[in-house]
Amino acid sequence: MTWINHFNNAFSLRTQLRLALVVACLGFGLSGIAEQTEDVSGELKALVTKIQSKIKENKKTEADLADELKEFDKLLTEHKAEKTDDVAQVLLLKAMLYLEVLDNSDKGVELVQQLKRDFPDTKPGKDADGMLESIKKQEEARKVQHALVKGAKFPDFDEKDVSGKHLSVSDHKGKVLLVDFWATWCPPCVAELPNVVKAYEKHHEKGFEIIGVSLDQDQEKLKNFTKERKMPWQQYFDGKGWGNKLAAKYGVQSIPATFLLDREGKIIGKGLRGEDLEAAVSKALAKN
Repeated sequence: MTWINHFNNAFSLRTQLRLALVVACLGFGLSGIAEQTEDVSGELKALVTKIQSKIKENKKTEADLADELKEFDKLLTEHKAEKTDDVAQVLLLKAMLYLEVLDNSDKGVELVQQLKRDFPDTKPGKDADGMLESIKKQEEARKVQHALVKGAKFPDFDEKDVSGKHLSVSDHKGKVLLVDFWATWCPPCVAELPNVVKAYEKHHEKGFEIIGVSLDQDQEKLKNFTKERKMPWQQYFDGKGWGNKLAAKYGVQSIPATFLLDREGKIIGKGLRGEDLEAAVSKALAKN
């Protein structure tokens, strides 16, 4: 999942889809955005193609894209009198380039603020406040993730599972524990499930446990899915999707996201899948 999925409550679905298009264009096929903005000029299409080519060549630094960034400014200067959605989209695309490719949130925020100031009556300009709030939340999530490193104590929680039973990390002290953030609608999560189930069946009696944190919004669907897939471990569910309470607490921005904890609740692995998960669980259980 891309970061755009985390604009959950701040933006309408329409806005999410449009911004998702921008992100998708930047990373995978920039020609789509050009088709939306040909009224501004054919120059944007050429600019977008240049950026696409450089990204494919793994040229993703500000120095690499210096000429293209200047072309954004040139376009904005040429059309500065046109306070339209299409011209605002040029500035939005530049902001997204800084946020997603150049990883410069300060500059990205500055450009979104400019978007709000210079194009207040356009759709992108009206969406700027929500976007700024979402960027802030994303930065906070990144800080949380940076603290969740190997060797760190995994912060506990005190919740109820889908059956109403108590659920916390400390409930499983003395066991090797996998905290798995996932959803039934997430293809990579579903694809990885056979490996998770296999690890559970092989090692559960030896002291391996799993806590699932579901980002689903339909509880019955979740219950039926876990029953069909033979997933007997506890699941946390609050029906909020990307607004999931525990996902927010642990700065989860994409799924599947997993944390493997040792018997003392310390992180010994993150994002483990397949054979890597099996090897890490076996190693952890072998320790007294």
